[in-house]
Amino acid sequence: MAETLERALRDRSAEGEAAGVLVGTALHDDDAEFVGHCVQVGTRAVPGSPLLGLAGLCLGHAARRFGCLSAEARALVESLAARAEADPSDVDGRALDGHDDVRSFLHLW
Repeated sequence: MAETLERALRDRSAEGEAAGVLVGTALHDDDAEFVGHCVQVGTRAVPGSPLLGLAGLCLGHAARRFGCLSAEARALVESLAARAEADPSDVDGRALDGHDDVRSFLHLW
């Protein structure tokens, strides 16, 4: 997974494959370590990359599945949601869905 995500961060033509890996891991992998990968993608992907909104959504899935997120991951979810509200061409609306999930499942904000 890490190799696929790294490739997508260097080469936007690999974003589709990385998106599939990220979502599949968020929904089916029992290793909460993937949250770190979501944070890396959410902090390193270029503006306008579909991986930004997807990272926020996947962190929402992690909140639902594992019942916790690091402070860094929660801050990223907030940041991505704010960016999505301000400019949907920067971060797509899936970040808002992830933010809602985090608030709901972690009983925050």
